[in-house]
Amino acid sequence: MKVMVVGPGAFGIKHLDSIKNIDGVEAVSLVGRKLNKTQQVANDYGIAHVSIDLATALAETAAEAVILCTPTQQHAAESIQCMEAGKHVQVEIPLADTWVDAEAVMDKQKETGLTCMVGHTRRFNPSHQWVNKRIKAGELNIQQLDVQTYFFRRKNINAKGEARSWTDHLLWHHAAHTVDLFAYQVGSPIVQANAIQGPIHPELGIALDMSIQLRAENGAICTLSLSFNNDGPLGTFFRYICDNGTYIARYDDLFNGKEEAIDVSQVAVSMNGIELQDREFFSAIEQGREPNSSVAKVLPCYKVLHDLEQQLSH
Repeated sequence: MKVMVVGPGAFGIKHLDSIKNIDGVEAVSLVGRKLNKTQQVANDYGIAHVSIDLATALAETAAEAVILCTPTQQHAAESIQCMEAGKHVQVEIPLADTWVDAEAVMDKQKETGLTCMVGHTRRFNPSHQWVNKRIKAGELNIQQLDVQTYFFRRKNINAKGEARSWTDHLLWHHAAHTVDLFAYQVGSPIVQANAIQGPIHPELGIALDMSIQLRAENGAICTLSLSFNNDGPLGTFFRYICDNGTYIARYDDLFNGKEEAIDVSQVAVSMNGIELQDREFFSAIEQGREPNSSVAKVLPCYKVLHDLEQQLSH
C-alpha cells in the first residue's frame, strides 16, 4: 500500500517512523510547507516524491492513502480534498475546530465510502487498551477518570520546540483526546459537560488554562485539567478510578494506584500507540471495514467540544 504523508513536523515524523515498521506499506510522497525542510526529511526516509502543494501531490503520485499532520485549521478541508481525489484519509487529531466542519467531513465520507479515520491515539495506546479489555471482560467499571494535560507553551511552538505557523488549542485539540477516550472507555455517551477557562493570552489569543467536567449516561464522571502554563512534568496523565482498582496511564505505560508498573507488552503487536493507530488505518483499508476512531465513531466528541465552546463564549 502506497501512502502520502502531509506535514513533515513532529507528528509527521512519528508516522514515518511507524510506517517503517509495518510490512506492505510504503511512504511514496511527502508534502510540506517549506521545500528545503520537506526534502531533507524525505531524504532521511527514502521518499522519492516531494511537494509543497497538496493538490499537485494528489495528482502526481499513486498514493492510495493520505496521513494528514497539518495545522488544525486545515484538517477538515484537506480531509475533504483527499477524499474528493479518491484517497483514504487518516487525519491527525482534531478532525476540525468547528462542529460545522466536522459534519462536513462526515458527509464527504458517507458520500465517497472511503476510509476516513481520525488520530485519536488514546484508543490505541497499550495502556488504555489494557483497561479497555478488562472493562469489556466485565472485570472493571470506571467510576471516575481524572486527567491532567499539562504543557509549557507560552510561546507558539510545537512539540519539538520549533516556531509554529498556527496556534494550538486546549479545547479543540488536547481536550478532544480525553472527551473521546472517556466516552469510549465507559461505553456510554456523554450527557453533561461543563467548562471554565482562565484569562485569554494577549498574544496567542487563547486561554492557557482550562477545566472540564463530564458525566456519562451510565453515571461515570471525568475531571480534566488542561494548562499551557505548567513548568513541570509535561504530557497527559490519566487516573482511572474503578470499582476494582486504580490505574494510572502515561501514554503507552501503565501503573496501578501504588505506582507499580503493569506489563502491557502483550496487549498488542507494538508498544507504540502511533504505530498501532497506523496499523489500524491500513488494516481497515485492506479489509474494507470501518476502523476504530473512524470519523463516525469520534464525531460525538466534536459535538461535546462545540457545546463546551458555546458555553465558554457566554
